[in-house]
Amino acid sequence: MRIARSLVRTAPLLLVLASGFATIPLAHAAPAAAPVTLTKTPAGFTLANGIVTVQIDAQSAAILSIEYKGIAMLGFGDRENGYWSMPGTQLRFGPHPAVTVIDDPATNHGERATISCLFTYDGGPRTVPANVDIHYSLARGGSAVYLEAIWEHKPDFPELTFPVGRFAAKLNDDVFDWMTVDSRRNMEMITAYDWNHGTEMNMKEARLMNTGILKGQVEHKYDYSAIQWETPAYGWSSTKQHVGLWVVTANADYMSGGPTKLELVTHRDATFTSSLTAPAPLTLLYVWKGPHYGATDLVVAKGEQWTKTIGPFLLYCNSGATPDAMWRDALAEAANESHQWPYTWATAPGYPAATHLGGLSGQIVLHDPPAPKEKMTNLRVGLAHPDYALPNGQTVDWQHDGKFYQYWTRGDAQGNFSIADVRPDTYTLHVFADGVLGEYAQANVTVEAGKVARTGPITWTPVRYGRQLWDIGIPDRTSGEFLHGDHYWQWGIYNRYPTDFPHDVNFVIGKSDFHKDWNMMQVPHATDNSGNSRGSATTWSVLFDLPRAEQGTATLRLAFAGTEARSLTVTVNGKQVGMLTNLPNTSVIHRDSDRGFWQEKDVAFDASLLQQGRNTLELTVPAGNVMNGVQYDYLRLEVNELAAAPLSATPVK
Repeated sequence: MRIARSLVRTAPLLLVLASGFATIPLAHAAPAAAPVTLTKTPAGFTLANGIVTVQIDAQSAAILSIEYKGIAMLGFGDRENGYWSMPGTQLRFGPHPAVTVIDDPATNHGERATISCLFTYDGGPRTVPANVDIHYSLARGGSAVYLEAIWEHKPDFPELTFPVGRFAAKLNDDVFDWMTVDSRRNMEMITAYDWNHGTEMNMKEARLMNTGILKGQVEHKYDYSAIQWETPAYGWSSTKQHVGLWVVTANADYMSGGPTKLELVTHRDATFTSSLTAPAPLTLLYVWKGPHYGATDLVVAKGEQWTKTIGPFLLYCNSGATPDAMWRDALAEAANESHQWPYTWATAPGYPAATHLGGLSGQIVLHDPPAPKEKMTNLRVGLAHPDYALPNGQTVDWQHDGKFYQYWTRGDAQGNFSIADVRPDTYTLHVFADGVLGEYAQANVTVEAGKVARTGPITWTPVRYGRQLWDIGIPDRTSGEFLHGDHYWQWGIYNRYPTDFPHDVNFVIGKSDFHKDWNMMQVPHATDNSGNSRGSATTWSVLFDLPRAEQGTATLRLAFAGTEARSLTVTVNGKQVGMLTNLPNTSVIHRDSDRGFWQEKDVAFDASLLQQGRNTLELTVPAGNVMNGVQYDYLRLEVNELAAAPLSATPVK
């Protein structure tokens, strides 16, 4: 059985060859785009502009259909083929929305149609305790429908909380056959027949394909998750009808979890039924409040006034010769839309005008005396709401936050950065970069309306506990640099561990290569390759030589890209020096990821345990399900000979 596969199968590119000089025809004025129309129907409204026709159901605020160039892009029938939902709850939006026309093409010369479906909280036990205003908008000459949801919680409403907030669309299976997430997952996809005739593996979302293009390989919907902040356009295209449907994001300040948040974006839905005729539909998701790979929190207490605007984002239709051509056009559309943000036409309450926004610019200067040649790459700089506590005492940082807005950008090689279009407020400035362990944070950064504040150089001095003895990996918040990390999105890598490392990992500092001698996940030993088995405890060893015995305090710094095991034991030269406990389950292993919620755990111990000559440090994950392991981002051992040694090993929570 093959459990690994390459998803890099790009469409053939069209090559245009030319020689000599072409005669340039006389320019003719392009025909004027047809005006937008808005038509009342028994179900709701139809928005059309001669390119795209969108039918909206007024009672559910769902999209019934999108037609592009005469082709039905979504599923057929009167069902809700594009809808807002909160999986994992029994909550529903308030009944009987008030439907109004915000932009009437009859009065704006056919330039734009925008409708509002306002769901009002009615006090029901299964009604979302919030007013939710859903907008759809279509412009003259455009091939995209814009979607927006404005949430409002009033002080007299009960507490508002839910695990998932998303928009989902089910596509026309007779049209689309090619899915594009990014350059590595750009591929012809299985059919519904293939899925329905597959063999279920260790989880309901994973099936071995017995037919079709992926015959002999395991299909798993989580193989197509993506970093939302880095994926401005993703979707489906047709190699036969040469059309595409894409989710396009112009601005992501309302998305949960910040710039490292991984989420489901698109896949063939894993229909859970014994029937071999289940639809297993092609699916596009827009998860603005995400539960996967480290859940995000959104809790609005009774007595609290809260609003948040989701979008506008786009369902963008296009056409082209190849899937690659259509994807690149969608990426170009995302860039074009980002330059138009904030949209001047989106005038709903809670959506700010450009003049009401501010910004921040400056320079991050790295100052790390023990590593003067260290460089920052992939620098991320962001403004986020200050960390806050939930009623249960849990602290919510930017990685977990789904309640407030966040603003992130990339800095250049010199550390310069500029964050634009920020809502006025007081934020915490966060900085992290590949190659640097940890994160810089500066509280009480105020952004004022209409102003871009310029900071002086901000010096980032990373935390060091002492002299560095050794390190393993690259601090980049992923396990992607380790063995199998370059194809982490494949089902069942955890089953390969006993074959790849029959005697476990024995990593020799100065000799071993972490790219091939350190696995991307430390998991219990599987007894078979089904993924269903329990495994024995697994111990990894780090072997290193020292020129002399040490004294003082040694600190093992463990940065985790993700965890599923609840504990990890650390032993030095045969003596236990610490146990990490209460590690969160971020689902990174069983959902085929190289990252989840990032965290650093430090284990301090008596440095006198480190002796002259050969030393052995051991890391042990307990016995359990073969997916209950950890994924390291980076490891470093430091010694401060002037610090008093800890009295004894204690659990590290």
